Amino acid sequence: MEERVSISISEGVADVRLVRADKMNALDQAMFEALVAATERLSKDRGVRVVVLSGEGRAFCAGLDMGRFAAMKEKGGNGIPGGENRDLTVRTHGQANFPQQAVWGWRQLPVPVIAAVHGVAFGGGFQLSLGADMRFLSADARMSVMEIKWGLVPDMAGTPILASLVRDDILRDLTYTGRIFSAQEAMTYGLATRICDDPRASALEVAREIAGKSPDAIRAAKRLLNNLSVDPGPALLAESVEQQKLIGGANQTEAVRANLEKRAPKYVD
Repeated sequence: MEERVSISISEGVADVRLVRADKMNALDQAMFEALVAATERLSKDRGVRVVVLSGEGRAFCAGLDMGRFAAMKEKGGNGIPGGENRDLTVRTHGQANFPQQAVWGWRQLPVPVIAAVHGVAFGGGFQLSLGADMRFLSADARMSVMEIKWGLVPDMAGTPILASLVRDDILRDLTYTGRIFSAQEAMTYGLATRICDDPRASALEVAREIAGKSPDAIRAAKRLLNNLSVDPGPALLAESVEQQKLIGGANQTEAVRANLEKRAPKYVD
């Protein structure tokens, strides 16, 4: 896990960092496994009162590793390790499947999670930020629901979370176009909690403040607020069902090949 995600804990604050800086913290198999393992470890640590999730280097998380896109070009699939063979509709972690748990696991943690986002948070990286309770962004941060570029739909638990955060038409705009949007736009849409000069420093400062509050009350508050949401189970399954229909299809494969070959795609009806 340490090769992809580091965890240091001090005075109740867990400082969790994606440490694949040379690849802009892109999501490969090891990163997915490390993210799931991190949530499992933190969920069992009663000494943790708040989590700050951030990325080292130039970006929070650039999304799926380009090596996965190359595999998609040759074998199809959704870019998730084993995605070309895995039945995504199978629930492996309660209401979620394995790739969803890399995001949903942070939502399930019994303590607050603050994502400190700088650089880019694209595709799966953007969905990862959505797993947090709050998102602190740098002024130059850029985000995108980028899955449509690859002929896919967001299927890492992002859809039900987004539906609780933004207007329906904004959600459709971002999902249909895959356009890149700024931190200022994210604030307008309801996707940013704060815009900060140093998101990680600000997140750690707020985390220490929260850690000084009653841990019982904080955990109770998170349970209460999580329970206000509509049951995510059907939406999580729907993500997987729709993605399963797309992966490996002619148009999905063409989307990947066209993007990697830097040409306009030629879709079929």
